[in-house]
Parts: sequence; C-alpha cells; structure tokens
Amino acid sequence: MGAKIKGAGTDIIEIEGVKKLKDVSYNIMPDRIETGTFLCMAAMTGGNIKVKGIQSNHITPVLYKLEEAGCKFDIQKNEIEMQAPKRLKAVDIKTMPYPGFPTDMQSIFATALTTAKGTSMIVENLFENRYKYTQELIRMGAKITIEGKTAVIKGVRKLYGATVKATDLRGGAALVMAGIAAKGDTRIENIEYILRGYDKLDQKLRSLGTDIQLIKG
Repeated sequence: MGAKIKGAGTDIIEIEGVKKLKDVSYNIMPDRIETGTFLCMAAMTGGNIKVKGIQSNHITPVLYKLEEAGCKFDIQKNEIEMQAPKRLKAVDIKTMPYPGFPTDMQSIFATALTTAKGTSMIVENLFENRYKYTQELIRMGAKITIEGKTAVIKGVRKLYGATVKATDLRGGAALVMAGIAAKGDTRIENIEYILRGYDKLDQKLRSLGTDIQLIKG
C-alpha cells in the first residue's frame, strides 16, 4: 500500500508517515482456532467432518495431536476432511508460541480428551489461570486435576448435561463442545464470551446435526 515500515520480527517497529496509501486487494487468513475447534468437536463425538477455506499448515501441531489420538485426515489445498475414531486415545500436550501447539486450543483439546481412553497431560506454558473452565467440566463429570501449570485428565466414558458458565472465549467454546457430547441437556451462561470469537456458531453446528439453540435475553 506504500507504507514505510521496518522492524518486523524485532522489538521495535519504525513507521515513517507517507502522504497517501494506495488500494490493494487482500484476503484475510482463515481463523486457525475456529478450524481447530470444529475438528475437535467432530473428534470428540466420533464424527466425520469436512472444513473448507482453511490453511492446514497453520494448525499442523493440532493435526499431529488429533492424528496421535486416532483421527485420520484427507488434506487438500484449502480443505480438510477428518474421520474420527469411536473414542479418542489419550495424548500429552505442551502449549508453545507459534508454530507450536497454540494456547488458544488448549481448553478445546483438553475437553476432547475428557472422554478419551487413558490419561492425558496438558502443560500450559504461556498463560496463568487458563484452567478456570475445568471446574465447569468437572461439574459435567470430567475427571481433571490441576497442579500448577499442568492439567491431568483421566478419560471418562461420558459427560453429563449441566448448567455451566463460560469464563472466557475458548473455555466457553470448550463447554459448547462438552455439551454436544454430553448425555442430557446442557445450558451455557455468559455466552457473550463465545459469540465474540465464533461467527454464527449455533447455525454452523446445526448444519452438522447438533441440537443447539441460542437463547437471547
């Protein structure tokens, strides 16, 4: 666009003003966390899913862990088709800066592992207090123990519906996923956290066969 900027990848960005910027055409990159969320939802429920308009190299660590858990992939240029097993296998995860396993996928993947076969361990290396959502999952029957920055998840056969509260964006999405997989009805409060990060989430999930309703008011 004609801007004069330098310092990308360093601690200091220097910008020299110009009189005018020119028009450009630009495609915004796909949301890698939304892609990972839908893949994990299908993985937890033992389903098949095709996600279009994605860039698979942006979520390579997530795909590796899903594959380790038993999922199979057919990856094309701009889409991923995934087939999940009836029950996932336990895996261990450590969150890292990009291109490592994204911290924003931590709660999503942890929820998928609550019903996996075996015991999983997650280490959150980037942020403190990012396990608040686990207390809500425990109310739904999950077996999770928190020790500092480590979460130990012992897989159970089934989660059960409950009234729970979203404490943040990704933790809220994780509760939606838990509710989809749980036996019985789940009611999630504080959904404003979720809606600011997932466009038309309820509509997309209904198109996949999920019985979900957005209650306003």
